Amino acid sequence: MTAPTDDAFRTRVDAALTEFVDRQRRVLVDLGPDLDEFVSAAVDFVRGGKRLRPLFCRAGWLVAGGDPNDARLVHAAAALEWLQGSALVHDDLMDDSDTRRGRPSVHRDFEAKHRDAALVGDPERHGAAVAVLLGDLMLSWAEEQFRSSGLPRTSEALRFLDLCKTEVVAGQYLDVLAQTRPSVGVEEAMRVVRYKSAKYTVERPLHLGAALAGADDALIAALTDVAIPLGEAFQLRDDVLGVFGDPGVTGKPAGDDLREGKRTVLIARAAELGTDIDRELLARALGTTGGVDELRDLVERTGSLATVEADIERLERQADAALNALPPGSRDVLEPLLLTATRRSR
Repeated sequence: MTAPTDDAFRTRVDAALTEFVDRQRRVLVDLGPDLDEFVSAAVDFVRGGKRLRPLFCRAGWLVAGGDPNDARLVHAAAALEWLQGSALVHDDLMDDSDTRRGRPSVHRDFEAKHRDAALVGDPERHGAAVAVLLGDLMLSWAEEQFRSSGLPRTSEALRFLDLCKTEVVAGQYLDVLAQTRPSVGVEEAMRVVRYKSAKYTVERPLHLGAALAGADDALIAALTDVAIPLGEAFQLRDDVLGVFGDPGVTGKPAGDDLREGKRTVLIARAAELGTDIDRELLARALGTTGGVDELRDLVERTGSLATVEADIERLERQADAALNALPPGSRDVLEPLLLTATRRSR
C-alpha cells in the first residue's frame, strides 16, 4: 500500500482546488468583474488549511485497495475542502468571530470593505449577507467538484457524502442549542463533539474514500472503530487549543472559546469537578471578554484540563488498537494521521 506523502497529497489537493476555481471563473465571466472579489474570497479562505478531511478520504481509499496515484481521487477528496470552508464561514458568522487563520473572518472582511468604500447601507449586515452567500457557494462547489472528479459515483459513496453534510449541520445545531442552556453536562458536550467533528472530520471522509474504492460493510465498520475515538480526540484537542493555544500558531485570539461562551467538554468537566463557587464563576464569566483569565485558571485548577488530556490519550489508544483490525498496511497510512489530528498546536 504505497502512497504519496501527506505533504505531496496536500499539494495535489491545492492544485485540484485551483483548477476547479479556474473553471468556475470561466463560467461566471459573463456576470462581469463584480464577482471577482467574491470568488477570490472563497479561494483565499480555503488556502492554508490542514487538509485533514481530504487526507482521511485518501486514507479510506488506500485501506480499501484504491490506486494511490489515481488523480480522480484527488479531485473527489478536494471537494471536502469546500464543505469545510462552507461550515467555517458560517461558524464564524454564528460565533461573531473576528479572525480565522490569522486573517479577518469573511463577514468582518466584507464589513470592513463596505465601510472603507463608504457604500450605502449597513456594513455589518452586508458582511453577514456575503458570508451566508459565500458559505452557500462553497457548499455547492463541494457537490460539483465531487461529481466532476471522474470517479464512479456509487450510491454508497453518495450516501456517505450526504451523511457528512447532514451530520455536520446537525452537530452545529446541537452546539448552537447548547449555548442557550445555563450548563451542559459532559455526555451532552461529547454528543456535540461526535456529530460536529468526529463523524464529519474523520469517519465520513474515511467512509467516502473507502466506498469509492469498493469497500464492503465489514471494512466500513472497522474504519468506524478507528474514526470515532480519533475524531473525538481531534475535537478535544481543538477545545484545548481554543482555550490555551498560541494565537500566533492557531490564528485565533487566545481564549476565544471562552469569550464566545462555548459549552465545550473542558467547561463541562470544570463544572463537574469544581465547587459551587467555581460553577457560579462559570455562570458569570463564560461568554464575557473580561472573564477569560479567571476561566482559564479555573479549567486548570479544577483538573478539567488534566482530565481532558487524559481523555485524549485514552481515545488515541482506542483508535490505535482498532487499527489492528484493518487490512495489512493500513497502520502505515493511518498512524501518521492519528498523530497529526491529536498532537498538534493548531
